[in-house]
Amino acid sequence: MILVTGATGNVGRRVVDRLVAAGRSVRAVTRSPARATLPAGVEVVAADLAHPDSLRPHMEGVEAAFLVWPFVDPAVTGELAPQVMNVLASAGAPRVVYVSAASAGADPDSFWAVAERAVASAGLPWTVLRPTGIATNALGWAAQIRAEGVVRWPYGAAARSLVHEDDIAAVAVEALVDERHDQQTYVLSGPETVRQDEQVRIIGQSLGRELRWQDVTADAMRPMLAAAMGSPQFADAALAGWAALAQTPEQVTDDVAVVLGRPALSFATWAADHVADFA
Repeated sequence: MILVTGATGNVGRRVVDRLVAAGRSVRAVTRSPARATLPAGVEVVAADLAHPDSLRPHMEGVEAAFLVWPFVDPAVTGELAPQVMNVLASAGAPRVVYVSAASAGADPDSFWAVAERAVASAGLPWTVLRPTGIATNALGWAAQIRAEGVVRWPYGAAARSLVHEDDIAAVAVEALVDERHDQQTYVLSGPETVRQDEQVRIIGQSLGRELRWQDVTADAMRPMLAAAMGSPQFADAALAGWAALAQTPEQVTDDVAVVLGRPALSFATWAADHVADFA
């Protein structure tokens, strides 16, 4: 039995689909089971990581767990993540695969890094996945693209190596079912860096439309980002990150290829896979 948190999210749902296709038993965790649309045969249970003990009734027989951390506050993470890991450990010694972020390595005070330390110190087998950035973040432009064909956003020159969510899911499934990935940290990226304004052009190619990029200032974008992300500090960190990537492109790694035995999927492939979201 494999427990999947964030089972209805961009990555978690693909983890569920891949596990089901591989014939694995899946217990999907969601706060609202009645609204979850998941494959037949998946056991859907109600739990909330804000209340770690809500997971406890669902731990019987769990041999591995996929963990997506939903809280961006480091203090909240420092309090809750060890509790969640203690509950997972109550199942014996399940393997834990945690989706972190590449920036955790450079920012030990970030919530991603705080959660990583909780995972690594729990005494369980673990694998940490650090995406450079998830391509689905580009869906934040979808409303502007549908309405006007213009994306107004800061730092068009920020060069990112965004990773397809299906590559993250595929690596996660390998780590969930294969003990060879124990105590490994994988930095997952796309196969190349692509500037943000170029990402918009590529989305336009997939749609068969010419899209435009319009740079706006960080100060103009900050209030909207803070509201969307639920944290002014997280918004500031995002803006600072894009500013840095405009000067120094995001790293490209071969960890996806090492684990899966094939190249990482390109941003153009991602855009083609998401035409319906932008159309």
